[in-house]
Amino acid sequence: MSIHQLSIFIENRSGTLIKVLDVLKEANIQIIASTIADTAEYGIYRLICSEPMRACEELMKAGVAVAPSEVFAIEIDDQPGRAAEAVKTFSEAGISIAYMYSFLLHGKGILIFRTDNTELARKIIVDSGLRVLCDEDLSKIN
Repeated sequence: MSIHQLSIFIENRSGTLIKVLDVLKEANIQIIASTIADTAEYGIYRLICSEPMRACEELMKAGVAVAPSEVFAIEIDDQPGRAAEAVKTFSEAGISIAYMYSFLLHGKGILIFRTDNTELARKIIVDSGLRVLCDEDLSKIN
């Protein structure tokens, strides 16, 4: 009921991001979505890809600091207000969203997020009938 996201720690200097991208390119792993949060000295490159565990292995072999984590990926209709409705479902249950990013995939909106209460979020997803993506769904994209 969740997907694996890779958190890659990269220095804020020229060439560090391209090393990560080249490793994924050479391994023929498709990047589906990504975001970078930065500080003065380093960045956290959060990545959703077609084969997250293989990507993690390849990056580790290349000496890249990477950590997999489980996040939720909710599929919503590509219409104004659907993201607000989905987030409201969690908010009303008292669940905080630590971070979120989104993208479009095959005409559907995809919300990627991490919460402060994974188990309650799982229950809310089931009870609300929300459509969630899993790693197997993403592996079909490549």
